[in-house]
Amino acid sequence: MTGRKRQALLAALPAAVVAHGGRQHHARQNPSGSTTSYTFSLAATNPTAVPLSAINSLQPSSATKALHSTAVAGSVPTFISGAPPLPAITALRAADYPDPDKPAPTDSPEVKRWIQEVKDTGVVIPDLSLNVAAPATGPICTAPENAAAAANSTARCWWTCGGCTRASDIADCPTKLDWGLTFDDGPAPYTPNLMEYLDEKQIKATFFVVGSRVFYNWQTLQSQYMGQHQIAIHTWSHYALTTLTNEQIIAELGWSKKIIKDVLGVTPNMMRPPYGDIDDRVRAISLAMGLTPVMWTRLGPNSAFNTNDFDIHSGTVTVDQALSGWKSVLDKANTIDTGFIALEHDIWQQTVEVATGYILPDALAHQPAFKIQPVVNCLARTMSDAYVETNNNATNPPVFKQAVDAGVVKVSGKPKDTSPAVSAQSAAGGILSLAGLMLGGLLAMP
Repeated sequence: MTGRKRQALLAALPAAVVAHGGRQHHARQNPSGSTTSYTFSLAATNPTAVPLSAINSLQPSSATKALHSTAVAGSVPTFISGAPPLPAITALRAADYPDPDKPAPTDSPEVKRWIQEVKDTGVVIPDLSLNVAAPATGPICTAPENAAAAANSTARCWWTCGGCTRASDIADCPTKLDWGLTFDDGPAPYTPNLMEYLDEKQIKATFFVVGSRVFYNWQTLQSQYMGQHQIAIHTWSHYALTTLTNEQIIAELGWSKKIIKDVLGVTPNMMRPPYGDIDDRVRAISLAMGLTPVMWTRLGPNSAFNTNDFDIHSGTVTVDQALSGWKSVLDKANTIDTGFIALEHDIWQQTVEVATGYILPDALAHQPAFKIQPVVNCLARTMSDAYVETNNNATNPPVFKQAVDAGVVKVSGKPKDTSPAVSAQSAAGGILSLAGLMLGGLLAMP
């Protein structure tokens, strides 16, 4: 791997920095020239926000900001009890990791070890057919090649088609008006711009990071972590997981866990599947690898808390559509009895601009006020509970262990003590514990 990938990504992230005016917004013309009306009102905007008329797929790139602060090797994150010092890194070696942005080979010694560790848990992985999707997209429910899976989406608990979740999944915050703030697909060139705004407003978030992008932006990841943001996994290459083999899924999650630990010294215990694409097969493997799936709130098949900000960059969604989607999230948040988790991204300049210029200022002005925080905190847990090495099972029993205690477990044979998912049971390595032991029961739940 070379620096060309990062340069290409930077070149693909357009924007312009200009002053912004009013708060009432109506019809906008998209780059193709057609006009669609989206009327909404924002309670507040950022005075330095890029005008909505300038946020589109054709805008020129603006300068990225330098990191507000650079993490120092050997620093100890005092906000995480028992955390190790930050590793000393001068550079990551390309030879130590797979190529970026494509599924990793499954014949490496590392992946073979992870495959065996999953087997050692005794987890029963459902024998489900692979779905089909074009590269850089999620599976389409109405596609003929996915018809059988879509028709059986409830039985296989395929979230993409119908929004099915299991007891192991996190899809909202328990307390009304709590917002689990999340950003996907980084770290990216414009992530520091977002971090600067979050720091200014003293907001913490959960960043679901892509492993191969950590390779090019490891300094950003260290700054996010030391800035008290939660780091979680978003796979190695951002491929739709239900389209991959069991071994490929293990490689996607395993390499992401490895590079994050190499950079931070700790391993996340939460993951979000790209495109929200998860079924019972993907779920089983994730849990056996000590990773709890985190989705975004969904009230029905067509009622997800999704800003659609990602698609501004491609031109398939206008910024007005994205903000109309945000106002729809607000309307839903006001009617439900729980808090929520919404989908946003930090990969493109457009997504960062709409977040820092409009969505977050509007959210901060909301009355009654939202409590904006990382997912782990909205679950009434500490930041220590977000990482394998610092979570304490005595104070934060994994959901898997609770399933074991409830007698809903089904496994094949006796799990081996050599499996990390089993041997972590009595250690402070939390969510890995007993993942395989409990999985069969969770997957058998109606």
